[in-house]
Amino acid sequence: MAEIFTAENLIALVTLTSLEIVLGIDNIVFIAILCGRLPEESRAKVRQIGLLLAMGMRIVLLLSIFWVMKLTAPIFTITSFGLGGAEGLAISGKDLVLLIGGAFLIFKATKEIHHKIEGAAEGSPDSPSAPRHITVNSALTQIVMLDIVFSLDSVITAVGMAEAIWVMIAAVLISVGVMMVFAGKISRFVERHPSIKMLALSFLIMIGALLVAEGLHQHFPRGYVYFAMAFSLVVELLNIRAGARKPAAR
Repeated sequence: MAEIFTAENLIALVTLTSLEIVLGIDNIVFIAILCGRLPEESRAKVRQIGLLLAMGMRIVLLLSIFWVMKLTAPIFTITSFGLGGAEGLAISGKDLVLLIGGAFLIFKATKEIHHKIEGAAEGSPDSPSAPRHITVNSALTQIVMLDIVFSLDSVITAVGMAEAIWVMIAAVLISVGVMMVFAGKISRFVERHPSIKMLALSFLIMIGALLVAEGLHQHFPRGYVYFAMAFSLVVELLNIRAGARKPAAR
C-alpha cells in the first residue's frame, strides 16, 4: 500500500486530475450545446449519460493502453500539398481520429451558429430556419463521436504524465465526477445567456481547428488557447454583469 500511495503518485494524481478537468471543459460545452436542442425533459438524462459514456470510454482506453499507443504508428504518408517537407507527412491512427473529430466539431459548431442566427433573424419558432429539437439517439450518437476524440486525447495525455494505471483511472473518475456535478449548472447558464452560447460555439470551432492542426502535426501550446478562451469568457461575464446592473441604476 505504501508503494502505491507515494508522494510521486499523489502529486501525479492531483496534477492529472486538474488537467483532466480542464480538458473535460470541451466535452461539457459540447454536451451543453447539444442538450440545449433536446426537449426539456430529456436534457438532464442525456447530459448524465454523455458524461458516463466519456468516463467509460476513457477507462476502456486506459485498460487498452498498448493498443492506444499503437495508434501513433504511421499508417500512410501524404507527399503532396507541400505537407511534411520532402519526406511527406506520416498520418497515424491518432492523426485520423483528430482530423475527423476536429472537422466534425467545426461542422457541428458552424451549423449550430447558423441555426441560432437564422432562427433569431426569422424571429419565429415555426420558421424553417429556426432551430429544431433533435432526438435523444441523435444527441447520444454525436456525443459518442466527440467522446472518442476527447477521450483519446485525454488518455494519451494521461499516459505521458503518470506511470501507475490506478493514478490514471482515479484521475478520470474524479474529473468526470466533478464534470457531472457542474455540467447542469453550466448548461443552464449557457441556455440563459445567448451571448455565452455563441462564445461557446466559437470556442468549439477553435478547438476543432486545433485538433485538425494537431492531426497535421502542427502543434500549438494549449496554454495559449485556454488563456484566450478564459480571457474572452471573463470579458463576456463582465459584460453580462454590467448589463444586469443597468436597470437597477435607473
